[in-house]
Amino acid sequence: MPTYEYRCEGCGHEFEKFQSMKAAPIRTCPLCHKRQARRLLGKGGALIFKGSGFYATDYRSSSYKEAAKKDVAPAAKDSVPPKACEGCKQDAKSCPKNKAK
Repeated sequence: MPTYEYRCEGCGHEFEKFQSMKAAPIRTCPLCHKRQARRLLGKGGALIFKGSGFYATDYRSSSYKEAAKKDVAPAAKDSVPPKACEGCKQDAKSCPKNKAK
């Protein structure tokens, strides 16, 4: 069931209502109770398929898959872990004992 957007022309209140496609549009504003509510043209809810099992992920060409692998940044192999503080084993830069010095 879709969510419809409404605006009251009497008080300007905007609200959404989750209702069946077969249901009649709402005419009464829930805020001022005047019969001036109008259904707005919404942006619509597009379906987005994610994960495996869909064309975009399963049927790509081999050249596309190779280019995608090259775009991924390689992990830093030579990175050095930060020095740990002697007393509390925290990162030496964030240790409160080192900031006091």
